Amino acid sequence: MTDILLSLHELTKAYPDVVANDSVSLEIKQGEIHALLGENGAGKSTLVKMIYGLVKPDLGEMHLNSETFAPADPRTARASGIGMVFQHFSLFDALTVAENIALGMETAPKMRQLSDQITQVSQAYGLPLSPDRIVGDLSAGEQQRVEIIRCLLQDPKLLIMDEPTSVLTPQEVSILFDTLNKLRSEGTSILYISHKLEEIRTLCDTATILRLGQVVGACIPAETSARDMAEMMVGAKLKTPQRTPSLQGEEVLKLTSLSLPPAAAFGMPLREISLTLHTGEVLGIGGVAGNGQDELLGALSGETCAQAGMITYKGRDIGHLGPNPRREIGLLTAPEERLGHAAAPDMSLIENAMLTGAQREKLERHGVLDWAAAQRFAERIIGAFDVRTPSAANAARSLSGGNLQKFVIGREVLQRPDVLVVNQPTWGVDAAAAAAIRQALLDLAANGAAVIVISQDLDELMEISDRFAALNEGRLSPLRPAAGLTVDEIGLMMGGAHGMEVAHV
Repeated sequence: MTDILLSLHELTKAYPDVVANDSVSLEIKQGEIHALLGENGAGKSTLVKMIYGLVKPDLGEMHLNSETFAPADPRTARASGIGMVFQHFSLFDALTVAENIALGMETAPKMRQLSDQITQVSQAYGLPLSPDRIVGDLSAGEQQRVEIIRCLLQDPKLLIMDEPTSVLTPQEVSILFDTLNKLRSEGTSILYISHKLEEIRTLCDTATILRLGQVVGACIPAETSARDMAEMMVGAKLKTPQRTPSLQGEEVLKLTSLSLPPAAAFGMPLREISLTLHTGEVLGIGGVAGNGQDELLGALSGETCAQAGMITYKGRDIGHLGPNPRREIGLLTAPEERLGHAAAPDMSLIENAMLTGAQREKLERHGVLDWAAAQRFAERIIGAFDVRTPSAANAARSLSGGNLQKFVIGREVLQRPDVLVVNQPTWGVDAAAAAAIRQALLDLAANGAAVIVISQDLDELMEISDRFAALNEGRLSPLRPAAGLTVDEIGLMMGGAHGMEVAHV
């Protein structure tokens, strides 16, 4: 018997503007954790969608356990033993854990029996979860457990995981890795997609690297440095962000006991958040998703108004101001949700450049929109941030997630803000693009701007932050110098250990 579980032979998938996968071949062994690496637009998503039955290849073939495998849809793939945990969860907040899992099963057992199965599986794999809890009340890490358990109940031969640690604390990452190692020891294969290369080195047995839709190499992660893997992905030397020493200056932004109710059902209220931000500094705010990050950005952007005295900018109370007046005075923001919040999906990049750049880039005069100037601004963003797109006239939704992220961040950086607040600035982008975005934020601070970076990527925050705090259940931990913080200390802060003996800075 062969030990190859799944083999792909010269899979090809082309779209009108791009060849997403070009003769891709790889093999996944039984009981191995196989990493799939590549920069944004390399073809990873298209490849796993073909395995999972969401996309049909134009050419090539797949074999599962030496038999031809051509799933017509995800149901067929699941029936063949393929499970997938997507980066974005497909859960209903108002339903219980058991009800959500039942919705994802072809033939769900009775609810009491299913609840017993959920309890047994969650305990067996170190993923504690109550089947009766409402999903909207769960943390992001617990919601991920729902997705994993839903897959495990179907006894998968291959489990595909897309960026599984992007919403987890360090402690939760350790629990997840224990679970994946247990699955591997039982013979389950795992196809693992992540931009976190040190995690790849710790967890994965082998890695296949894609670039521009083609396989350009393979390696054993434990024997390959993160830098070497990143350079294989991009096909060039990787530039490490460089800090330019800068003196932190005057106070520019101050939050005083900022408290706000949740903006939506299952949202997170903000509770007594206080901080000061100075020119020339980068303040990093960490936390597991769903602990108030979106609400904090909404309060700072002006999408949510605050009571008098809670938000001051250069000594001026701005809590009552909306987004456009705040932009006009130099407070700019970039939200986490790039498609739909940061960018209008069906509008062109030119139109999206106009949406936030009209005032500061003088793209409109006396109510008349200057579309030629907007096009020049959009093209300047595309060039400065290496946004891969055929034209500035292309719709935002036509870009890969990473390229749209580069456009969104570039659009705000190039407007020369006095204060820039960004939520998840490098979410879903490859190592080279992440390094470029981080360098742009560092350069802003070096030139006298003040920057708040809200992120779930702790390596990112430690790399660029002068001070650090963590959000947990809408509360902000005391601010601490980022230098010298340990992973354990950060994990405790993210987990809500606000009573730690730490000094205010």
